[in-house]
Amino acid sequence: MSFIPLENIRQIQKDCRQADDEARWLVALISDTGMRLSEAAGLHIDDIKLDEEVPHIDLKPHAWRGLKTKGSQRQIPLVGASLWAARRVKETSATSPYAFPRYTSVKGTNANSASAAINKWLKPRVPEGCVIHSFRHSLRDRLRAVQCPSDMIDQIGEWATAGVGQAYGEGYNLKSVRYCLEKLEYWSPQSLKLLGELTP
Repeated sequence: MSFIPLENIRQIQKDCRQADDEARWLVALISDTGMRLSEAAGLHIDDIKLDEEVPHIDLKPHAWRGLKTKGSQRQIPLVGASLWAARRVKETSATSPYAFPRYTSVKGTNANSASAAINKWLKPRVPEGCVIHSFRHSLRDRLRAVQCPSDMIDQIGEWATAGVGQAYGEGYNLKSVRYCLEKLEYWSPQSLKLLGELTP
């Protein structure tokens, strides 16, 4: 899966704020959380926790949308564009229990419909070969760039861990994960270059 450069991600997030509609909220939500499209599109409105000490997504299976694995159930702090998108979803929710009723109903989550529409919108904004799922892969590289611990990265995106030992314990708390995700807002290729020059 192709990597989306940081400058493209930042521009897409700006475009999402300008368009300010359901499909763009979905894109923005995924951009800084690394969720799979089906995970985000199938959220219940109450899965979005904005009134907690650390605003976050409480990702869990529902009757209309399961999760890929048991380990896919997780909590993801909301920062940057994802926090903006989550607030817009909450502010505009009316009677539907679904965060994205355009793509989800009691019959299920139509990730294919969401993917087709979003990828068409993304096409002129990303390098060739990039799609909505590319945000997930790009987030992993962005987290590596800000020196986020590898096991925390695995926890955020529910990626397979490298060692057996990492399966023990309760993992990182939401405050620790948010601290790492917030670094994404302030880092750029220029700051990464400077870090490289300063690091022995």
